[in-house]
Amino acid sequence: MARSAEIYTYESQSLVYAMNWSVRKDKRFRLAIGSFREECNNTVEIIQLDEDKGSFTCDPALTFRHDYPPTKLMFAPDKEACRPDLLATTGEFLRIWRIHEDGVQLERLLNNNKQSEFCAPLTSFDWNEADPKRLGTSSIDTTCTIWDIEKGEVDTQLIAHDKEVYDIAWGGPGVFATVSADGSVRVFDLRDKEHSTIIYESPHPDTPLLRLGWNKQDPRLMATLLMDSSKVVILDIRYPTLPIAELQRHQACVNALAWAPHSSAHICTAGDDAQALIWDLSSLGSTQEPALDPILAYSAGAEVNQLQWSSAQPDWVAVCFANKTQILRV
Repeated sequence: MARSAEIYTYESQSLVYAMNWSVRKDKRFRLAIGSFREECNNTVEIIQLDEDKGSFTCDPALTFRHDYPPTKLMFAPDKEACRPDLLATTGEFLRIWRIHEDGVQLERLLNNNKQSEFCAPLTSFDWNEADPKRLGTSSIDTTCTIWDIEKGEVDTQLIAHDKEVYDIAWGGPGVFATVSADGSVRVFDLRDKEHSTIIYESPHPDTPLLRLGWNKQDPRLMATLLMDSSKVVILDIRYPTLPIAELQRHQACVNALAWAPHSSAHICTAGDDAQALIWDLSSLGSTQEPALDPILAYSAGAEVNQLQWSSAQPDWVAVCFANKTQILRV
């Protein structure tokens, strides 16, 4: 591939929201993208960069219907490609899909509400890298559900917050954190399900926290986003309640964040100012705390709704805006 091309763009038929990178080493530059149509007629596309042609291809056989817009997509955390090729999506249910060369089949449809065929909408989920049979979902019904997806059974269900839970992130095999409309970040340990630790609370009561990122390279660090805020809050779990930094260079509300998969000091953020910014946090903790500036800025063509940093190819970040998915070499 010519080194000159630093950006590749794929255009979908409609607005896109959920998006993620494939993790498998035998599927370089493969992504899944979910449409955002406010109706029961959405689609998920699996696209692949043709490195020779320098453009994305979408095999129609690998495009499948998804009733409601997916709130999140994730490929199975299987770098070595030794297990089935799976993709998970959340909407009104958690669905596990198996990808074949010639099509995609629904492997499991998981509903955590045994009393009813209806399910409170799921806002997000995270797949446990250390224990890939475990997947945790967050819901507007205040609960989080930890699934054993090999058995298709609920492992644990917790009432996590006082209000809707908007995001969930694993920090280890049995530890996860959540953010909620009640404005708190809480950490849970599956060995002690009765208790949780509040790491942070919104300075303004009842300001929802929408997104949570747990730094895989330095598990002391987390990042969260407040609703309608242009700030990104960086937390150190050793010092609860007080942020160790606030990133304040976005000009409009921030919608997405992603820690670098290969470096403990870098994070990417993106928002309604159509900017994707990369920050170097290595100076945090130094005696003189300067106001941090991003080390890299990229201007997209519209408000950025989604951002994912590729763990298999850490030089590449993907963003979604309007009907476009773009991958950028960083």
